[in-house]
Amino acid sequence: MPLTKHLSVAIIDSNPALGKSNFIKKEDPPDPRVKIGAWQYVQQHRHAYFDKMQVWDYTGLGYTKYNARDVNKEILGCVVENKVLHSSLLSCMQNTEFRKTIYPSRLTSMALLPSSSSISVDSTPSATTLFTKGHLAKLDLSDGKSLYAKLVVGADGGKSRVRELAGFKTTGWSYSQNAIICTVEHNKENYCAWQRFLPAGPIALLPIGDNFSNIVWTMNPKDASDCKSMNEDDFVKILNHALDYGYGPHPKSISSGSVDMFSWFRGDATLSAKECFEVPPRVVKLASERMVFPLSLKHANNYVSKRVVLIGDAAHTVHPLAGQGVNLGFGDASTLSRIIAEGIAVGADIGEVSLLKKYEAERKPANIVMMAVLDGFQKAYSVDFGPLNILRAAAFHGAQYISPLKRNIISYASGEQRLPLPLPLFT
Repeated sequence: MPLTKHLSVAIIDSNPALGKSNFIKKEDPPDPRVKIGAWQYVQQHRHAYFDKMQVWDYTGLGYTKYNARDVNKEILGCVVENKVLHSSLLSCMQNTEFRKTIYPSRLTSMALLPSSSSISVDSTPSATTLFTKGHLAKLDLSDGKSLYAKLVVGADGGKSRVRELAGFKTTGWSYSQNAIICTVEHNKENYCAWQRFLPAGPIALLPIGDNFSNIVWTMNPKDASDCKSMNEDDFVKILNHALDYGYGPHPKSISSGSVDMFSWFRGDATLSAKECFEVPPRVVKLASERMVFPLSLKHANNYVSKRVVLIGDAAHTVHPLAGQGVNLGFGDASTLSRIIAEGIAVGADIGEVSLLKKYEAERKPANIVMMAVLDGFQKAYSVDFGPLNILRAAAFHGAQYISPLKRNIISYASGEQRLPLPLPLFT
């Protein structure tokens, strides 16, 4: 931003890929970790747009289809590999005119002193003086270097060292579930995002381009361990079973007479409301290793303190069933950038709590609502109980045939609308 171009930014990241000018090769197999977002540089590498989405339940009682044309768009989203996003962000930084230095190191300690007397305007104080007066934070790195900063942004993930050193408290719990993720190959290209809710957790199939898709499959820890260790043929077999007839029948399309039940409040029918249930493309083989991650919910009680602010997974981790974790982080980054620019515009100290609290006030409620929605879905779809199954089916039917509801879900999940509507959607 014009107001922030003069800032000197240090990026502390021990990822060895940051030291390479080009670490994406077209012949490389797809990265099983995927993100959805970012642009100009992402388009130079492998990525996959999708214009359709299908979500359904293992009971066979209901399904929902989304189509970009429901909201007069060409696409619903785009799936991007983790390494492609990292490379693209690095390219963006390198080609943008602002003062930045990348430190391929780790943060070992951080010191913050209380503010004391103001600095004399008749002299140019040293960083050490500013630190002792409480006007800077001091960061010690694993390579022996020390840095001083007006503001420390903890964007270092769910096990945030910044959060730990700054003393932020968190609230959360483990789901006693693991996610197994991998890249798979089909006989044809996949242009649809698929999600099926199974008894132990959801399974998602996300297009990644070139006949590849990514799998995110939630299950109990023992089953995840078994799936990781079994041979490839057996894994592909149970994978196709889970995406097809496994655990229950295919949902049936509602008859035209039943659809008319929704006519009094559905508005103009969306195109996807007329689409029948489809079976996902079969997986023919694995294209990556299988990785397993434990799932949990964690939320920092506060996002800011003097000279420190948390964003992304450092501030909040969520269940992956709707693919919203990284999108929440993008929202944090965008809001924080704007708040910093607004502070500079009025001559504020960008590390002051009074300024940073504006960021927290905007992002914390939005993040808490999304976390509550995702946690509610995780719990609702972890119980196989007759009346609850019927309620879930009703929710699927409502999303499928009530047009205003469906359009609002798409708008919210794509970030165009702020009030949440609790239905699963990958974005």
